[in-house]
Amino acid sequence: MEHSSILNKTLTALGSLILLMGCSVNQPLETAKNVSLEKYQGVWYDIAHLPQKFQDDCRCVTAEYTLKDGFVEVFNTCYNKESGQVSTITGKATTSTDSGDNSQLQVQFFWPFKGDYYIIKIEPNYSYAMVGAPDRESLWILCREPQPAAVKLKEYLNLAEELGFNTSNLVYTDQSCYDAKELE
Repeated sequence: MEHSSILNKTLTALGSLILLMGCSVNQPLETAKNVSLEKYQGVWYDIAHLPQKFQDDCRCVTAEYTLKDGFVEVFNTCYNKESGQVSTITGKATTSTDSGDNSQLQVQFFWPFKGDYYIIKIEPNYSYAMVGAPDRESLWILCREPQPAAVKLKEYLNLAEELGFNTSNLVYTDQSCYDAKELE
């Protein structure tokens, strides 16, 4: 009986520790305030992102957002380094809250799967943005130009680290084909 009590106390302590660890890892993710989806529309260049299987071997990655009736159309483009082919995919983003907060979206490329798309930071002139998910497994730093200003990129990297994203795993997107006009 004493053995059972020790085992129960140990399991309870381990369970509590796991819960505490889980709480500290996934703190709520603050998002940008007053995001205008009209201003967010247009082409964004992927400057850096956390590794995603669907972006393996990609360079010259862009995302184009277009407002439609009740949702935002998402059109992603990737130039595959290995094959030399351009691949695209179209998805749909909708706000994930009834509050009218346009910074928290759900993106769907394949039914029935949706993913969190939180606009964490955006410049007042909509020139840079940082997008991620509350679990800190997805992160993109976006810019309206293929080559960002080093100072601005550093600012966004620092913020991502402060928010608990593992910036040591970031993949920096090769956008050189836009400089060379390869894709025109």
